[in-house]
Order: sequence, then structure tokens, then C-alpha cells
Amino acid sequence: MPDKKADRKLTQLDSPSSAIASYLDELLHTATAAEAEEQEQEQEQAILPEVSVSEPEPEPEPEPEPPAVSEVEETLLPPEQQPPGRPEWSHKPFECLIFTVAGLKLAVPLALLGAIHRIDEPVRPLPGSPRWYMGIRPNRGHNLRVVDSAEWIMTGRAPADARDHYRFIIRLDESEWGLACDDVAQSFTLKPDEVRWRTARSKRPWLAGTVIEHMCALIDVQSMADLLVRAEREQHLDLS
Repeated sequence: MPDKKADRKLTQLDSPSSAIASYLDELLHTATAAEAEEQEQEQEQAILPEVSVSEPEPEPEPEPEPPAVSEVEETLLPPEQQPPGRPEWSHKPFECLIFTVAGLKLAVPLALLGAIHRIDEPVRPLPGSPRWYMGIRPNRGHNLRVVDSAEWIMTGRAPADARDHYRFIIRLDESEWGLACDDVAQSFTLKPDEVRWRTARSKRPWLAGTVIEHMCALIDVQSMADLLVRAEREQHLDLS
């Protein structure tokens, strides 16, 4: 859970920033909930043998069942169906860039930052597209799909005027997707132990972890891009 100092920072923010603070607080809770559950299970396993008064009769060992998905089959699954885990780049120090979306601070590894584009002209909208899809920005002979980051990340909580403040587009690695953002801040080096990594990704798969010191959410770039590709396919968007 966030420390008291972080809580004070969040609660001191005024409306409408309080909605952003509440969402960040939820991100922090999401990142730590799995860790707390694992610790509780470990404590229960440690206590159970102590309260046992007699050992049950040994039962015949069941026939081993083949795994549902073998390691070889697992590697053939599409990215969005892969079991969750820490990204490859998370096991050693890495450079990050902070950017802001409707007051929420996000961080992306520099190695997976495809480019930063300034929004110098309106993004071309696509009729009939979902709220999270801003439109297309021509970029060196191909179209960059631009995401309304506040709508995509903060579904149902995004400020109504979020798009009025977008000034940059953060391209996700070599994908055709870019996240619209308000501002781009400083870059810094993160050590793996400075991040509260998530071990479960059933909710918000794009959230790799949280950086408490900077009060920001760390994006798993590959997972974010995969989710966008999946949404494009499922919603039958004609983005060509």
C-alpha cells in the first residue's frame, strides 16, 4: 500500500485533480494487491502444519496430468494470451521518460520509445471510431494511430477537456500506435528494486508496476501495443 507521505500528497490535490489522484491511488493498490495476497497465502501455509493434530492416511498418488499448455505451445500463443510476467528489460537498470496525461504521470522505458511527435496540426479523426481513438497522423509515408490516452487508460474517469491539452504523441516502440499526452518531463535511470513490479496482470495488463518515489505508473510497452492491436481487430476499425 502507498506510504502515508504519498497519501498526503494525493489527498491534498483539489478537484478535478482529486479524480486523477484517486485513479493513481487505485493503480498503486492494484500493483500491491497481488503481493499482499501472496504473503497472506504463505502465512496460511506456515500456520496450517502447526494446528494439525494428526497426519492423514497417505493416499495413492494420482496419475500425473499433462500441462494444459506446454512450454513449446506457450511460445506459439499470440502476445495477448501469453501468461503475465515481468518484461525482459526489467531485470537491470534502465532509462525512463516521464510524461503526463490529464495530470496522471506515466513512465516509459527509453529503449522502447519509438519517437516523440509534437501535435502541430489536428489529428485526422475516423468517423464511427470509439472514444479512445483520436485518429490518424501521417508519419513518413504511413499512418500513426493516435490514442486518446486519458480515455484509454482512465475509462470513465477521463476529464471532458483532456484532448484540449494534448501537445505530444509518444510512439510505442516500432508499432503504429502513439499515446497522446500533455507534456514530456525528464528522463531518469531506474533500478529494478525501485519499482513495485506486478506479478498478476488480470487487470490493467499494460501496467508493469509503479514507481513510488516519482508517483507514476510504469508502462509495459509491448503489452500496451498488443492490447491496442487487439482492440483494433475486435472493433473492426478501418485504420488504413
